Amino acid sequence: MTSTAPDGSPVLPVLRDLGRAPYEPSVDAMKAFTAGRTADTPDEIWLVEHAPVFTQGLAGKAEHVLDAGEVPIVQTNRGGQVTYHGPGQVVAYPLVDLRRLGIYVKEYVFRLEEAVLRTLADFDVTGHRVPGAPGIYVKLADPFGHAALGGDRPAHDPFRGLGKIAALGVKVSNHCTYHGVALNVAMDLQPFDRINPCGYAGLKTIDLATLGVVADRATVADALGRRLRAQFAR
Repeated sequence: MTSTAPDGSPVLPVLRDLGRAPYEPSVDAMKAFTAGRTADTPDEIWLVEHAPVFTQGLAGKAEHVLDAGEVPIVQTNRGGQVTYHGPGQVVAYPLVDLRRLGIYVKEYVFRLEEAVLRTLADFDVTGHRVPGAPGIYVKLADPFGHAALGGDRPAHDPFRGLGKIAALGVKVSNHCTYHGVALNVAMDLQPFDRINPCGYAGLKTIDLATLGVVADRATVADALGRRLRAQFAR
C-alpha cells in the first residue's frame, strides 16, 4: 500500500541515529513509542549502538549462554534466542505500522532482510538467506562472489561454510513493530563464541571488517538507514 506526500513523493519513515544508547532504556523507549501511537503517527527507524550485552528472546533457553562472563544478560520480549550487541555493530529498530503498510509479519521480515542484503551489496558483499533461520549470512570462502547458495543445505549442518553477519528479532504489538535487526560492522566477535548465536551451536559469526571491508559504523548505518526507509516507504 502506497500513499504520497503533498508533492507526490512516497512517505518515508523518520530516520533517527541515536548513536551509543543503553539497551534496556532503548527497549523501554520503543515500548512507550509503540503504546502511544495513533493511526496518524509517522513511522520511525532508530539506529543505535549498544554497550556489550547478551539479549534473550521470549523463547530463549538458558543453555544457549555458554559463558556470559562480565557481559550482562537481559531478558527481552522480542522473538528468537540469544544474541549479542556491542560496539561496532549497527542496530536498527524500525517502528512501523504494518496495517497501514498493508503487509503481514512474514513480508515485514522479508523486507528487513532485503534491506540488509542491499546494504551489503553497497559494500560489494553478497548476503544470503537460509530457509528457516532468519538473518543474513555470507559465504566465508567467497563473500564477494555472486553465486547463490543453491540446493538444500545439509540438514545436519545448514550453516556449513557460512558466517552470520546480521541477526533479526522482532516484536509486533497491535500491528506495530519494534526491536529489529543488528548488522555487524567492525566489532570484537569473541563474545559470540560464548553463546550459541540465535540458538545454533557452532554457528560462526562474522563482520564486515573481518571480510576485509573498510567502513566505519557511521557509514554503514547511513546505508542501512536509507535501505530500510526505502523498504518501508508508503
